[in-house]
Amino acid sequence: LGVSSHHFDKTNRGFSYRSDGPLDMRMNYLSKQTAAMLINTMAPEKLSQLFYQFGELNNARQIASLIEKSRAIKSIETTFELCQALLPATPKNNEYKFLAKVFQALRIEVNNEMENLRQALCDCIEVLYPGGRLVVISYHSLEDRLVKYAFRAASAQSIPSGNKIIPDTPLTPVLKMLTRKPVTASEEEMEMNPRSRSAKLRAAEKL
Repeated sequence: LGVSSHHFDKTNRGFSYRSDGPLDMRMNYLSKQTAAMLINTMAPEKLSQLFYQFGELNNARQIASLIEKSRAIKSIETTFELCQALLPATPKNNEYKFLAKVFQALRIEVNNEMENLRQALCDCIEVLYPGGRLVVISYHSLEDRLVKYAFRAASAQSIPSGNKIIPDTPLTPVLKMLTRKPVTASEEEMEMNPRSRSAKLRAAEKL
């Protein structure tokens, strides 16, 4: 799920805070909404909600306020301009993790990722033949939580309150869980591929 290394490494895509580029973040170039459009037009209250919900940032209100002040002077168009605007809220000892969450929240909203993931999970479960396996690798807690809930609901283990991922929860299980807990990268793999450190794999089989 999510972005690939190719997305992060291309500065013109605007997915990375480590290099300067246009605030784009669109997976699909045919989509009209970019991250710059969100940053410069969204109401502060909605920006705050976005950073809290999709970035899990406790200082979401401060972030939204800083963006509002910065864009009142000049529109925020590049990744480095956004990073500069957020300097007062950026922790000095943990800046990369903070910026990663900010960019993650924007990317999710630009691409409607959570709703697309919900739909994809439903579609995958529906089209699988009996014995077919659905294997999902996620890279942040929001994605992993959604996959976990979908697998649990379809295997009729438990249906979390307020998180009905499968629209019509089956009376009988349609999936068998193959991973009780997510599979994560080994120390050896993380050493060879640092980007695997946040990966979580879950698998289920169609009954």
